[in-house]
Amino acid sequence: MSQIYVLDAFALLAYLRGEPGAERVRDLLLRARSGEARLYLCLVNYGEVLYISECQGGRPAAEEAIRIIDHLPLETVLADRDLTFAAAHLKARYPISYADAFAAALAQKLSATLVTGDPEFRKVEAVVEIEWLTNG
Repeated sequence: MSQIYVLDAFALLAYLRGEPGAERVRDLLLRARSGEARLYLCLVNYGEVLYISECQGGRPAAEEAIRIIDHLPLETVLADRDLTFAAAHLKARYPISYADAFAAALAQKLSATLVTGDPEFRKVEAVVEIEWLTNG
């Protein structure tokens, strides 16, 4: 049985930019290609990567991010009613960003490990399994 992971925006941006943690994300992507792991990304967090990319590098940077992400071995999950309600519940209980609440809620829903380096997720460590790309 393959391991299940949810990538947040921090993890994808680290990979796209070659920042600390990129090698671990690359390893997970290789494992996903070989069927050893399953990777998921909430569409809300995909949008987060795009707006950050566009703010920092203009529209061409966002379009390049789309081109790369769409060819990665990960499944994008829509923010349906159940996931949105679960994210809202986490946001109400923990002081995390709304987008981060979607990544955490998806990890809970899938009984997956959330891959991030964003220290904001320290606030939900009691309810979400986290693999830290950095010291968080």
